Order: sequence, then structure tokens, then C-alpha cells
Amino acid sequence: MAYERAIRGASGWLMLAVLIAVGGLSIYSFVKAVEAESARLVILLVVVFVIDAACFAGLTVVYPNEASVVTLFGVYKGTIKSQGFWWVNPLTRRKRLSLRVRNFESGHLKVNDRDGNPIEIAAVVVWRIVETFEAVFNVNDYENFVHVQSEAAVRVLATSYPYDAHDDKLISLRLSTGEVTDRLRSEIQERLAKAGIEVIEARISHLAYAPEIAGAMLRRQQAGAVIAARQKIVEGAVGMVEMALEEISRKHVVALDEERKATMVSNLLVVLCSERGVEPVVNTGTLYQ
Repeated sequence: MAYERAIRGASGWLMLAVLIAVGGLSIYSFVKAVEAESARLVILLVVVFVIDAACFAGLTVVYPNEASVVTLFGVYKGTIKSQGFWWVNPLTRRKRLSLRVRNFESGHLKVNDRDGNPIEIAAVVVWRIVETFEAVFNVNDYENFVHVQSEAAVRVLATSYPYDAHDDKLISLRLSTGEVTDRLRSEIQERLAKAGIEVIEARISHLAYAPEIAGAMLRRQQAGAVIAARQKIVEGAVGMVEMALEEISRKHVVALDEERKATMVSNLLVVLCSERGVEPVVNTGTLYQ
């Protein structure tokens, strides 16, 4: 299997000076040959001039963060990555590639998550070419390859995790940002490695439930948030009641039997867990009447 091979061309400035000098000399000699009526010399000088002119096609410029892939009659000769003005065989074919960092944002893809809920998801992929031979010869169009494979990886990712997990220990697309980002980058890199492309970063740029279920899922999330909040309130209220009973007993503020403790617990829980301000009720009798 062939791999990228770095090559350097001849100095473009030196070859430019040589070609100009040869061209000028051939023109001068051509004029003298015509005056001398030397047919053979005229033909020879014409051939030299044509070859000299054709050699100008070998001059090429390589810009910073660019590469030039050189082939000769279908055979890969190497890649010029050094910036500057160069001269190579004029019969070669040179394909320019940008080695700059680029990014691609997928469209909003509609897929089902692991639980079967339809969601909309999009991702941003930051990438660059690191292996020019594979980018040119292993795939037909490396840019289109990046787009198609990135979207395919996003679809696989979306079907591997739920949008939102009911258990904090489970990985979800919405909450487990670090794990999901790492998985997405690995998934895309595995697909693009054969094209000589390095994935620098990949992250989700858009994530939402599909419009047809967005309202129902929003209500479910709100209900889950309310339940979680009420659980915290109850846990805190029970702790406060327990602390209050311990303090009363320790400081001997009042002696409470089991029935009075139950009443006190009930009243404190009502006060602490109520969503509204409670209104006191004055008991004019006794606790038992």
C-alpha cells in the first residue's frame, strides 16, 4: 500500500532565470541562423525554443498550509509541502490541497434516540488533511466524504444513547456532554481515517425533541423536575423534624408522648412541605379534644 512521500522541486527562481536565458539565446541564434540561411540550425533552434517554452509549465507555487500532489502519467511521485516557488517536471500533473483547519456543520438530522423518541440533532466537526495520498487517491471527493460520513456518525451516536436519562448514572445526549463528545469524535475519526483526515474536534451543536413530541416531553421534564424537587423538600423536612424532636428531648423543653410527637411531626411536615404559606389554627381546647 502506498503512502505519502515528501519531495522537493528545483528552485523556481533559478529555473526561471535559466529558461529565460535559454529562450533569449535561442531567439538570438534563430535570427542569426535565418541570416546564414542554415535550415537545419533553424529547425533545431525552433525545437529548443518550443521545449524551453514548455518547461515554463513546470513552475509551481506552494502557499503556506498547502500541498501539491505530483503525478506523472498516472504514477504518484510525491507531495510538495514546503512553501515557496518550485520547478518540477512539466509533464507532471499537480493537484493542490489545503492543509488548513476546516469545519463542517451538519444539517438538523431527524432520528430516533435509543428509547425510540424522535429527536433533532446536528454536529460541528473540525478537521484537516494530514495524509495527502489517501485524501486524493483513496476517496473520490474527500470533502463530500467528510460530510456524508460525519452525518452517518451523528445518526449512529443518536441511536446509541437516550435523549435524557432518568438515572444520573446513565449516559444521555443532553447531560453527558464529555462522554458523548468523545464518542462522536472517535466515531467520525474511525470513518475518516481512510481518507487521511484528522478530526480535531466534534461536538453536538443542536439537540432537541422533534416538534411533534416536544410539548409532551417538556411536560414530562417539568414533572420530573417537580418530583425531584419535592423529594429534596421531603428529605429536608424529615431531617428538620428529627432534629427538632432531638433538641426538645435533649433540652427537656416539654415531655411528649407518642401521640403528641405524631401530631407535632404532622404539623411540622405540613409547614415545611406546603407549597403555600400555612395558616395557624388556634386550639381553644386540649390536644385530645
